[in-house]
Amino acid sequence: MNRRQLLAAAAAPLLAAPAPARPVAVAKADSYNTDLTATLRQMFDSLGGLAPKVRNKTVTIKLNLTGSPALKFQGRAPSLTHYSHPKLAAALAHLLNEAGATRIRFVESCWATSGPLEEYLLDSGWNVRQLQSIAPKIEFENTNALGKGARYITHKVPNGGLVFPAYELNHSYMDTDVFVSLAKLKDHATCGITLSMKNIFGITPASIYGDDAGVDGPNEAPTKGRVKICHLGERQPARIAASEKDLHSSRSPEYRMPRITAELNAARPIDIAIIDGIETVTGGEGPWIKGIALAKPGVLLAGFNAVNTDAVGAAVMGYDPRAPKGVAPFDTCDNTLLLAESLGLGSADLTRIPVLGTPIADARYAFRKN
Repeated sequence: MNRRQLLAAAAAPLLAAPAPARPVAVAKADSYNTDLTATLRQMFDSLGGLAPKVRNKTVTIKLNLTGSPALKFQGRAPSLTHYSHPKLAAALAHLLNEAGATRIRFVESCWATSGPLEEYLLDSGWNVRQLQSIAPKIEFENTNALGKGARYITHKVPNGGLVFPAYELNHSYMDTDVFVSLAKLKDHATCGITLSMKNIFGITPASIYGDDAGVDGPNEAPTKGRVKICHLGERQPARIAASEKDLHSSRSPEYRMPRITAELNAARPIDIAIIDGIETVTGGEGPWIKGIALAKPGVLLAGFNAVNTDAVGAAVMGYDPRAPKGVAPFDTCDNTLLLAESLGLGSADLTRIPVLGTPIADARYAFRKN
C-alpha cells in the first residue's frame, strides 16, 4: 500500500460516517393559553434536560419575525400566523433562566430597519418589559446591521460552502455559547418549507447582503430585503464580505436559497431547535404570499439537531423529508434537508430519528389537503 492508498484508507471511515440522528420531542399544545412552560419542560427533560447545555452560559435565541409587523393576515396578530409567539418566547426564557443560563439574548435581523429590536417587538404586539422581567439578564439585538458590536465576525462555511465560502455576521452569532432557533411550522413559497434551519437564512445582515447594501462597505441604515444578493444573485455583497464561489452558477432562487440556508447552518450551527406549530399558516411563509390559509396544528417540536428536528417537522406537515425536487413540498426547489444532510449536519432519515412524546402519526396535520 502506497502513501496515497494509506491516507485514503484512514479517511474512509470518516467519510462514510452517517449524519447525526438525535431524538426529537413532539408534544400537543392546543393553545398559547396552555401551560407552555410545563410542556416545554417535559419535552426538554425527555431530551436530557436544558441545564447540561445552558448552565453558566450565554444563550442566543433567533426569533422568526419575517416581514414587516404592519403586514397582517385577516387582521390577526403576526404571532398567530407567521411570527414567533411572545408566550412561547417567555416560556423558553423562563426555562433557560431556571436551567442556569447567565445571559439570554433575543435576536432577529428586523425587516427593513436597523433600529432597536425592542421597538420592532413592540410594533409586533410583544410586551417587552414583561419579557425582560423573566430573568436577570435578558438582552435584545437587531442583527440587520452592526448593532452593539464593534465589528462584523467572519463565519467560514466548512469545506468551502455551496454558494458563499463565508459570511460576515453580527457579533451576537459568535458571542454566544448556545444558539437557539425559535421557528414557526410553515410552508415556504421558494424553499418548500421553513422550519428551524430556514429561520437562519435571516441572520445575514441587510447592511452587507441587502438590496441597498453598501458596495465598498456596509450600509448601517438598510431599508430593504435581501432579494438581489441572496435570492437572485444580481449583485455581490459589500466588499467586506466574501463574493460567491461561482458567478456562473444558477441565479434561480429555488437553487440559491436552499443552498444558502444549508451552508449558513454549517457556518453557524443550531444547538437547540424549537418549532412552533400551535397556530400558523399554510401555503406560504407570510401575508405577502397569495393563497395562504390559517391553520391550527396544535403541536410543538424540539431537538438538539436542527436537521433531525426539521425532518420530523416536515413529516408532521404531511411531507416526506427526503422528497426530491419535483415532489411536494419541494415542487420547484432543491430539498434543503438533503443539502444539509450532504454537508454532514444531520440526518433527514426518519427511520434513524427517535421521536419522543407524541408520535408523528398522532401529531400530523396535512398542510396540503389534496
